[in-house]
Amino acid sequence: MKTKRFLVAVLASLLLSGCAEVMQLSQQYMDSDAPLTQNEIIGGLKEALVTGTNSSANILGAVDGYYKDELVKIMLPPEANIIVENAGKIPGGQKLLDDVLLHINRAAEDAVSEAKPIFVNSITSMTISDGIGILKGEDNAATEYLHRTTYDHLFELYRPKIKASVEKELVKGSGISTKQSWDTLIGKWNQLAKSFIGQSAGLKPVNTELEDYLTNKALEGLFLKIAAEEKQIRKDPAARVSSLLKKVFGSLD
Repeated sequence: MKTKRFLVAVLASLLLSGCAEVMQLSQQYMDSDAPLTQNEIIGGLKEALVTGTNSSANILGAVDGYYKDELVKIMLPPEANIIVENAGKIPGGQKLLDDVLLHINRAAEDAVSEAKPIFVNSITSMTISDGIGILKGEDNAATEYLHRTTYDHLFELYRPKIKASVEKELVKGSGISTKQSWDTLIGKWNQLAKSFIGQSAGLKPVNTELEDYLTNKALEGLFLKIAAEEKQIRKDPAARVSSLLKKVFGSLD
């Protein structure tokens, strides 16, 4: 009889212990599968934006980050296409043109390294409704939100860095900057366009503010890269480098 009671007690203990383990595992599953909280949505999206902007800035800030990437390489303004088409008519024009293209892309590569803290400071105004809309939106919804809400502010902060970059010496002691190269090219072209020969050929002077154009193109390329990073995080689980990103964007899988 005592033996029977002992066996019953052992079985009961095992059953209770098993139930406790099952309950614990069930709770863990429920926690991992629990609906996203509002804070998690916002936190995950902000983390994705910071991750994407940092990665994009690192890529574009490297030597040839702009210059050798045909998707973001900065060319002369459309108003200057006529210069490109007729560079051979200017003494040393093709070499000067090639130098300017290299220099303006170098200026963008130099300035983009400063974009990371600007973006981090700008990702602050996202609301709960914004976050939910972004999470359920298109592959570039977060990038579009960032572009819409921060572009003007980024431009104001970014342009002085671009200006400083294009005005600094390309080679120390040379006294030649990107802006000087640009001004020389434009000056020679406008001189030709205003001459009797140029007027007879219907050539038009070109007047473009280099800093504004370069800032817009540099930011355009940066947002293009950020959109690519966002799409990768949304589509590729391996790109979700934290548990929060895995949970937030995993909910879309």
